[in-house]
Amino acid sequence: MSNKLGFIGCGKLAKAIIKGIGNDYEVIASTSSDISAKNAASELNINVISDNTKVASFADVIFIATKPNQVENVLNEIKDSLNKDKLIVSVAAGVSTKKIENIVGKIPIVRVMPNTPALVKEAMSATAKGLYATDEHEIFVHTIFEKIGKVIKVEEAQIDIVTAISGSGPAFFYQIFEDMAQAGVKLGLDYEKSLLLAVQTAIGSAKMTLNREKPVTDLIASVATKGGCTEVGINTMRSLKSSQLFDEVISKTTKKAHELG
Repeated sequence: MSNKLGFIGCGKLAKAIIKGIGNDYEVIASTSSDISAKNAASELNINVISDNTKVASFADVIFIATKPNQVENVLNEIKDSLNKDKLIVSVAAGVSTKKIENIVGKIPIVRVMPNTPALVKEAMSATAKGLYATDEHEIFVHTIFEKIGKVIKVEEAQIDIVTAISGSGPAFFYQIFEDMAQAGVKLGLDYEKSLLLAVQTAIGSAKMTLNREKPVTDLIASVATKGGCTEVGINTMRSLKSSQLFDEVISKTTKKAHELG
């Protein structure tokens, strides 16, 4: 694949990707105004303009990083600058590859669902390729997104589930952190100390889960020893049906993601 990348849309996510890929590629981007283009160019040290068609003409890999409701207009604007040798990478939530193909025709498309921890190079991304994209196209996209976190491949029909678990997931974890911290405050601990305890424990637990050589249930059992305080907490979670809570959270979020698409 070519090393000429173009980003249409230069918001936080696009900037995180651009910063993550470093100097490995020749990058150009576009944004809505000359002023925002100037600011983004200064921040990213790349050429940023306000002309989407010039980006599409220059780049062989074109990232659609606009808001979902702007995608159709952008695609209609650039479609005459596209050909089958170019690749579209869409990070626009809820916009299917079929919808893009209906506008641009037989162009290779890989859809990506990243999340906001891309800003600290800890993204969780999932890719799904369109009708005209090859495995080679998808592998290339993985090499890009692996620079800012982890990547998996899914069927496009599963993207809404991905949206619910990892796309929306950071907010769910933030809510858990806040709830745990506030519980500590109610018992007499300082808020910032409570929050640090919750967050750092999550980081350590996440690393142990990623590196596990046994089921997660065994990790739970290794901490929740019989008759101990952790067992009381786990039993409380189970009695309050924490699994049912997350069934509902993920199910309803998936449904909403599907409706938005």
